[in-house]
Amino acid sequence: MAKVIVLGGCGAVGSVAARTLASAKDFSEVIIGDINLEKAKALASSIGTQNVRAVKVDAGDPRSISAAIKGADIVLNCIGPFYLFVKAVLSAAIEARINYVDVCDDVDATYEILNMDDSVKKAGITALIGMGSSPGVTNILAKLAADTLLEEVDSIDIYHAHGGEPIEGEGVIAHRFHCMSIDIPQFLDGELKTVKFFSGDGIALQEEVDFHRLGKGIRVYPYPHPEQVTLPRYIKARRVTNKGTVLPDEYYKLITEICRLGLHTREPLDFKGKKVIPYEVSIAYILKRRDEILKETNFGTQRGCVKVVVAGKKGGKKHSYVFSLSSGDQALGEGTGIPAAMGVILMQRGKVTGKGVLPPEACLNPMDFVGLISEVVKPKKGGASFEGVILESIDETGKATRMEI
Repeated sequence: MAKVIVLGGCGAVGSVAARTLASAKDFSEVIIGDINLEKAKALASSIGTQNVRAVKVDAGDPRSISAAIKGADIVLNCIGPFYLFVKAVLSAAIEARINYVDVCDDVDATYEILNMDDSVKKAGITALIGMGSSPGVTNILAKLAADTLLEEVDSIDIYHAHGGEPIEGEGVIAHRFHCMSIDIPQFLDGELKTVKFFSGDGIALQEEVDFHRLGKGIRVYPYPHPEQVTLPRYIKARRVTNKGTVLPDEYYKLITEICRLGLHTREPLDFKGKKVIPYEVSIAYILKRRDEILKETNFGTQRGCVKVVVAGKKGGKKHSYVFSLSSGDQALGEGTGIPAAMGVILMQRGKVTGKGVLPPEACLNPMDFVGLISEVVKPKKGGASFEGVILESIDETGKATRMEI
């Protein structure tokens, strides 16, 4: 049987993916690769199956990556931030000719790895990129609507909100700083354009969205995710947007204000004769305030929702479909780690087609993915918090019909 290695296997996403893969019957060995070997060993032990082991891997050292993935059949890359590490990991997979899956949600990193397509094809392997929640599930649901539900697609609007994760560290916050600081692509009026988070079109694109199980009127902001870059390559549409937020709103506003003021800079400042790095102070303050804000707002357990709205024509009339995936006690880790593991399982089963660097909409049959949900996502005692995919069909009059798939 096959062997899979999960790089970044101790993180919020990687640990969920490792547990999910260990419970599947498709792999003789699941390897947890992490820079913290002791933590990886503890996770392997806690999973409690004989087919799981741990190895140390340093994503900053190409030799360490190559040594860790040697002998694996599939590499699942959950090491972030991807704009720093994805190229090195994918390069190691190319050199070793090992199939590759990641959950890359950095658009600048996505551009880089799309440019590695020729090298991946020459190696005769498949690199399934962005196989998480957003991107990942969002791409698959958009393709499902375009291929089977609508005759013509006009727009694809993607929304996501989550919060309350038990694990949130420096890397997560640094990634949010990065997302707020770079040009944000949005596919508008048939063209890929960029907006700024803190000005102009970036502010104009903000909107309030209702999320199943999370609440109504939640403000979302333009996000530099890959969907608006890759989806128009495979689905003809006039608009593809991606917007999201982190809950509670008070916490996300704290991060945005610190970033807007430039307090995320890593350039040292002189303060009373000492060198102070604003980034380090900001990270420490945000992490401290996060715990306080969660208590002050009585936030409760972690939760999240992803929403995909695909609008177009059906029977010559305007029609739209709204997909929602939500959970009352799961968020980033489960929402991203489980789809990533599902992508690995589908790859092992020969359900990922094509060679080269491919987003989910280019190489996966949506019904293969949907069919795997009930196999992988197990109900919890006392009831399942994950409800599957909720689908609303909305006709030209605004009448909505709800169903579950």
